[in-house]
Amino acid sequence: MKFLKKTSAIQANSVVQWKPATVAQIQSLLVNWYKKTRRQLPWRETRDPYAIWVSEVMLQQTQVATVIPYYDRFMARFPTVTDLAGADREQVLKLWEGLGYYARARNLHKAAGVVVDQFHGQVPADEKLFKSLPGVGNYIAAAVLSIAFGLPLAVVDGNVKRLLSRLCAMDAPVNRSSSHKQFQAMADRLLDQSCPAIFNQAMMELGALVCIPGTPGCSVCPLFDHCIARKNGCIAHHPRRIKKKPIPTRHIAVGVVKKGSTLLITRRKSEGLLGGLWEFPGGKVEKNETAPDACIREIKEETGLEVTIASHLTRVKHAYTHFKIEMDVYMCRYVAGEVHLNGPVDHCWITPSEIRKYPFPGANLKFIPLLIKRLGLSHPH
Repeated sequence: MKFLKKTSAIQANSVVQWKPATVAQIQSLLVNWYKKTRRQLPWRETRDPYAIWVSEVMLQQTQVATVIPYYDRFMARFPTVTDLAGADREQVLKLWEGLGYYARARNLHKAAGVVVDQFHGQVPADEKLFKSLPGVGNYIAAAVLSIAFGLPLAVVDGNVKRLLSRLCAMDAPVNRSSSHKQFQAMADRLLDQSCPAIFNQAMMELGALVCIPGTPGCSVCPLFDHCIARKNGCIAHHPRRIKKKPIPTRHIAVGVVKKGSTLLITRRKSEGLLGGLWEFPGGKVEKNETAPDACIREIKEETGLEVTIASHLTRVKHAYTHFKIEMDVYMCRYVAGEVHLNGPVDHCWITPSEIRKYPFPGANLKFIPLLIKRLGLSHPH
């Protein structure tokens, strides 16, 4: 293993010194491959920077197949940046519901407002100006500005890192933040500045379809003859990753509080995890505490209401980026009290048929169909 690591480091350094003719050959092979094999995706049928921007925000940490229906619905509802800027944030979050990483939606909505207010509704083609918008970092800026405006900015996402790691036999761990500069430098070196839009999409496409995790499709790769990891027989050692600590699991108790024919929902603070979404109240089960007791306590602490447990509805498992949850959901009876919020910023008593109007986190979405069935109604979604 030490020999392989040493060899790959030497080869990675040698790649930086590739002759311009070799780099040009790689560019040509990649661009021609993309033109022949690229997927037909809705955001590839436009040069509208706003539409491309929306797609790139949605595609962060999300699979293409998942994004397509969300993108189509979002663009149908908000076809221009002005439409998005003028929308109520709750409408935006509702359309984003289930896509996850909701800060993306909040930042996109804020950024649209800035574009309308400060740039007359025109997405800025200047890198510095575009990166000043909420939620726009190096990747989003490079992707949107290269694809929409042809700016020579190389994109580096997970697919590109994996491709570069193998193509150049790079030892830098792809999941270490300090490695990003090395991958960015290599991507900059290879970028075809005459057609950055096509080249960037080709890099991402090759990583997504051919140079995939696990066993890549080397036999159909247009860069087969140039891949150093393949030549050295060390494909299995790339990309290198730092082993992460196990993701912790949190036990959560949530209550569906029923008062007459209505149910209580609360809204989270605007910022932070799941910011601005509605949910059924609850929280963490403390050490030496039962889930039913935690449910009653959390509802009291968050809303000031006294409730009793009527029945256990279900247990839901859900994963976030840095932790997992196991959520016990209880049907609760309202006993006494007026709502006085501590933590949530708003509340609402709704009928079951109104659930579809509000954006909920993914964990809540997992038990809402069962809740609707328990209440004897058809599913509202």
